[in-house]
Amino acid sequence: MKQVLLAAMLMGFTLTACTTKEDKQSKTENMTQNLNKPIPGTGGNKYVPYDERTGNESVVYFTRNLSAEGLIKAYEQVCGNICGKVGVKLHTGEQNGPNIIPREWVKSLLQKDLPEANIIETNTYYEGDRYTTEQHRKTLEVNGWTFCPVDIMDEEDTITLPVVGGKWFDKMAVGSHLTGYDAMVALTHFKGHTMGGFGGSNKNIGIGCADGRIGKAWIHTVKGSSDQWSISEEEFMERMTESTKATIDFFGKKVTYVNVMRNMSVSCDCEGLLAEPVVTPDVGILSSTDILAIDQACVDIIYAMTAEEHHDMVERIETRHGLRQLSYMKELGMGNNRYVLIDLDNGGKRITAAEAVIGLKPFVQK
Repeated sequence: MKQVLLAAMLMGFTLTACTTKEDKQSKTENMTQNLNKPIPGTGGNKYVPYDERTGNESVVYFTRNLSAEGLIKAYEQVCGNICGKVGVKLHTGEQNGPNIIPREWVKSLLQKDLPEANIIETNTYYEGDRYTTEQHRKTLEVNGWTFCPVDIMDEEDTITLPVVGGKWFDKMAVGSHLTGYDAMVALTHFKGHTMGGFGGSNKNIGIGCADGRIGKAWIHTVKGSSDQWSISEEEFMERMTESTKATIDFFGKKVTYVNVMRNMSVSCDCEGLLAEPVVTPDVGILSSTDILAIDQACVDIIYAMTAEEHHDMVERIETRHGLRQLSYMKELGMGNNRYVLIDLDNGGKRITAAEAVIGLKPFVQK
């Protein structure tokens, strides 16, 4: 009996020793993984005033003319390098979404300046009206995007583009048709965003060019998580921005940006008819060849509004830590957060963001 107990004790000791060794190895591996994991930046909820920024200035053009004519005028200031086969990256919206850029404006722009261009899009990561190519095509028809070809870039496949200098990615998965284009125009409806805080050119490209199944998952979801939206705040902003960098690096100088500050709900156009009501006044249209400068100028214009005018939008930006989009673009060398704002309505006069918002009228749903 003593021999049996002794043997059992020895076996138990051996098993305990082995388990302890495995636990230590597992803990060591986890510690190594944690040490190697990138650390998100901070400050995404802190607005940096213009006079506290450093570096060079880029040029941003501005018009208060919210019409097809205004859109054409803004685009024509920054179209010098747009040639060859052109893709116009546009958020075409969920079915009957009320806040997207008016189709007639886009039609007028393409007919005048980009008659051979395609609108380019990708399928969504969430299940909705644009989740599959078939659903997406139906939604495009419902929303009136029928006046030119619309290329759903991940309809057939996905490819990867390198992310130079990224800390979360060394490559990003995008729709396979993207590399068939020589130039890209990012035509963006500037607004709030449920996860990004705000959606400007960075969001339009970073999320909008990533394919619907792989690239968007890399940006939004912790690997192995059951929560589809498990990445947020500064880490989400950085991942999205690295995705953008992959695309604009591919196009080099043959990419330009137009942001339309109209019908600015705190919700993205992805939410369609469920978007929060618009309470922020309409402003105008901006254009630039610098992605950071144009998104920064739009954010500065929001902050330059009165407290009543910008309360909801500022709250959405700061609670989501969306300002990290701007600081990370600068860290990655994607542009300048200082700029010369050129007033196209007044002979090219240089103005400030505060001057751009003088006399804004309360938003009225049209």
